[in-house]
Amino acid sequence: MTSLSEAVRAGAPPEELDGLAPPAEYTAAYLRAEDAGMFRGVADKDVRKSLRVGQVPMPELAPDEVLVAVMASAVNYNTVWSAIFEPLSTFRFLRSLAAQGGWAARHDLPYHVLGSDGAGVVVRTGSGVRHWKTGDHVVVSCVQVDDQEAATQADGMLGAEQRIWGFETNFGGLAHYAVVRASQLIPKPGHLSWEEAACNPLCAGTAYRMLVGDRGARMKQGDVVLIWGAAGGLGAYAVQLVKNGGGVPVGVVSSPAKAEAARRLGCDVVIDRQEIGLGDSTADEPAAVIEAGKRLGGIIRREVGEDPHIVFEHVGRATFPVSVFVVRRGGTVVTCGSSTGYQHAYDNRYLWMKLKRIIGSHAANLQEQWELNRLVAGGRVVPTLSAVYPLAEIAEATRSVQTNRHIGKVGVLCLADGPGQGVTDPALRARVGEERLNLLRDLAPTP
Repeated sequence: MTSLSEAVRAGAPPEELDGLAPPAEYTAAYLRAEDAGMFRGVADKDVRKSLRVGQVPMPELAPDEVLVAVMASAVNYNTVWSAIFEPLSTFRFLRSLAAQGGWAARHDLPYHVLGSDGAGVVVRTGSGVRHWKTGDHVVVSCVQVDDQEAATQADGMLGAEQRIWGFETNFGGLAHYAVVRASQLIPKPGHLSWEEAACNPLCAGTAYRMLVGDRGARMKQGDVVLIWGAAGGLGAYAVQLVKNGGGVPVGVVSSPAKAEAARRLGCDVVIDRQEIGLGDSTADEPAAVIEAGKRLGGIIRREVGEDPHIVFEHVGRATFPVSVFVVRRGGTVVTCGSSTGYQHAYDNRYLWMKLKRIIGSHAANLQEQWELNRLVAGGRVVPTLSAVYPLAEIAEATRSVQTNRHIGKVGVLCLADGPGQGVTDPALRARVGEERLNLLRDLAPTP
């Protein structure tokens, strides 16, 4: 008898999918609670030692939830954080969520299914779901919000109960099936393959809110935008959004391959970190920060004639003091993360005396995700996929992100048995062009 997974792979119609029962167990990438202390005192917290792939029980659906057969997913830096159990063990997040009781109690398990990106097929809907049905092709926003919380009605990201799916919740996207809220779903762009569609929502949505959304830096035409890590998961989308919006993207990268990637994405100026003398210890030496900032500012002024209006920050401790220094008088540093450390030290005189602003930004609300998806669906923003791994090799895929060897996004095939599947609008794909849709695929990872 055909299984639900086989039917999804074969592109079966909705009525056939409805007639097949979900499996009692499914394959997933997960962590074990018993391993949470394994890296204490260890210098190299190698994620390949903590990440596992195996069978986990299928959870029951809440009324506002949807079961998605995940065709493809992607690695984000929060997968690294989860797998090294820092800065907090994500099992603490699961316990906190479960304390609400009711349906939330399901999340507190001795295992944590990871993954905050996904593209796939709706195969079941909860009794309260109105706008989605079996057979719909979807991508998944990483944000889960509490729609009964007042702040959520102003901005989903302001709610105290807002959580990142697959990081602060269980049943994430690095699996054959995922449990998501209906309020996370977005239509999959028809011209993209499963893995191309899966790699966009978290990073592209985050970059959109930081730069374009009315709660971010509000970039305008002509703005010079300094983008750290311009060839990484976040930076590669930031470059496109700046270029599309009439800005001037200035990218900082760490290797020749990443420099080429940044140029292909549209960077007007590409700077190697070595040119500015920015080392791991620079942030600890105020004089070194000033010197690095002067070198960086000098290069930007030489190339574009003025200082940056906006700095796109997500690197954190290693770059933040330079960002505050180098942005122009009245300019904005917008930050969404700190992959090199959360404790930032900077000279506050350059902030207050030059009337600069720092804006904190986190993921994207559903409206922002839909606006970003409109750009993707029209071919105006393209995937930044550089490598694709099978789910069985999730540990190696995540290690490449942990060690910063990746370029753009790293995709993961889940139920899809090969790359290139899932395209339902070949005419648009032809108009956008294979070369543009695969800008980074021939760039080898850095050693």
